[in-house]
Amino acid sequence: MKLPWSISTTVRNPERLRDFLKVLKKLAGKQWDPETQIKYQTMLIQEKVYGLASQQFYNGLTKAQVRLMSSPEPLAYEQAKEIFERKNYIDPAMRGRQSFNPLEKLGLAILKKGKITITSLGEYLLRQDYDLGEMFFRSFIKWQIPNPSSTDYKKEEGYDIKPFIGILHLIEKVNRKWAGLGKTPVGISKEEFSLFAPTLINFKKTDEQVQKIIDLRLACEGKSGQDQKKIKEKCKVKVAQDFLGTRDVEAVDKLLDNLEDYGDNAIRYFRLTRYLFIRGGGFFVDLEPRRQVEIVNLLKYDSAESLDFPSEEAYMSYLADIKQPELPWEKEPELIKIVEVALKEIERLIEELKNRSITAPAFIFRDYLKFNKEQLKEYIERLRGYRRELNDAKIHCESQEIGRVEEYIGALKEIYKSDRRPLELERLVTLALNALNDALNIKPNYPVGDDNEPTFTAPPNKPDIECFYGRFNSICEVTMLIDRSQWYSEGQPVMRHVRDFENRYADKEVFGVFIAPKMHRDTVNTFWTAVKYEYEGSRQRIIPLTIGQLIELLEILLQIKKRGKQFKHVVLRELYSKIIKLTDNVARSDLWIEKIPETIAEWKEEALSVK
Repeated sequence: MKLPWSISTTVRNPERLRDFLKVLKKLAGKQWDPETQIKYQTMLIQEKVYGLASQQFYNGLTKAQVRLMSSPEPLAYEQAKEIFERKNYIDPAMRGRQSFNPLEKLGLAILKKGKITITSLGEYLLRQDYDLGEMFFRSFIKWQIPNPSSTDYKKEEGYDIKPFIGILHLIEKVNRKWAGLGKTPVGISKEEFSLFAPTLINFKKTDEQVQKIIDLRLACEGKSGQDQKKIKEKCKVKVAQDFLGTRDVEAVDKLLDNLEDYGDNAIRYFRLTRYLFIRGGGFFVDLEPRRQVEIVNLLKYDSAESLDFPSEEAYMSYLADIKQPELPWEKEPELIKIVEVALKEIERLIEELKNRSITAPAFIFRDYLKFNKEQLKEYIERLRGYRRELNDAKIHCESQEIGRVEEYIGALKEIYKSDRRPLELERLVTLALNALNDALNIKPNYPVGDDNEPTFTAPPNKPDIECFYGRFNSICEVTMLIDRSQWYSEGQPVMRHVRDFENRYADKEVFGVFIAPKMHRDTVNTFWTAVKYEYEGSRQRIIPLTIGQLIELLEILLQIKKRGKQFKHVVLRELYSKIIKLTDNVARSDLWIEKIPETIAEWKEEALSVK
């Protein structure tokens, strides 16, 4: 029975791949035998890259081992070994192979003569200045099915495609055909993506899939919502039956369930390349217009047909080589076109800011026509970085509008309806912090696409959001976790991030703001200790706030704005200071958290009374 293509879900968070790779590098040059496989998995546990905050992993461990795993203290190798052995896996070495698989599939690490080798692509990911989007792009443009490293897909069974390139072709052709019918191109919906993208297993069938999408859309035009639902359900079943070559209900239902997961995961990973963006309130996946030069050249250059390789080693070497293939736009005339596209958008953004009486951040523009290829590539990245600065300035300005604040309040109240809650919370809190007052800079650390929309949550080694004000600075950490895993995942990292930020910006007072739907008692107790007593030798200023309390702050802001007044950062500092001072007046962490609503209420009266 045929399988749709899918991206490995072993590591759902792409940022974790780097942590997996860091540990593997310690074993570089070792023979990849069962002993090394077990050692690798044990080392992942030792470094708390694997198993941390996973209730499923904690099942079967002793209470002492759970405490070891969840404490901020590092594990000794022998302790990690005892924990691994306690799991009593039927095939222990297989666990190490599973953790290695996604690294190999992406070309980050390969086996040469049976020995672990970190590739040039992997070394790039381990650099301090790595770009996750660039890494994934370099991998995905070469990933193909069939390939010599997998037995799941065979050419004689109809498989012949580079999925990522195939999807770019699919969207481009749908847009072109839809426009030919006098309609506005919108990309393809997430529903269309999940149904027609993973089942596109041969590049020669692209036009056929395009027509199916168009036919489905036309069949739904002018129909009621209920009728559209019936038409779509019938179409889904037909696509699944045709793909599988069977009408077996169980098999069809299973495929349709899988397609939804495969589609969501593929969108999540492919978006990281910055060649796709989400439009229409998150319902449509489209080609990134700011990469038009690259996409046009890529589609001319590559039909999405899979390449022939004489061996698995040849394929893996090609996949892993960051310099291959030479991209069709990496020539001076095309790079100049990319520069000009970026400059045109920068000019538009500067004009928008000017019209709002905002001075654009400083930037030194260069005579790029004199640049060589490498200089042009570097200049493009600088221009794209500057474009983000301009977009951030625009967002800060727009967030001051009353309508925007109302929008943020509404979205935060509906956060549980989002299918990407952690990312949406980071985005909304960033917008809320921009709206609140006269901050100098609100800097989220999540990666963004060229549309300035986040593609994934902030990496674990950085604060979620960095906030810079005239009188103080702060970091903000957010989570949707509410059970004990909140403490496992956030407790110690928050305190570490605050301390690191204090050391980096020692000239100003630093607060750490922690936002979650509700506070777990263990998280509260951890922060209480750091605030009232010490963390690494000195007290910290950590402010635990619920999403509801953040909404309350925005509603206070709304009242102030409707009076034509500004909510300045020094007023917010007063609230933060009051919450910290509470710890001097109460004896327990639970009393501290109970007093915060009362403190907000008292501060609200003061804030609203400011003339």
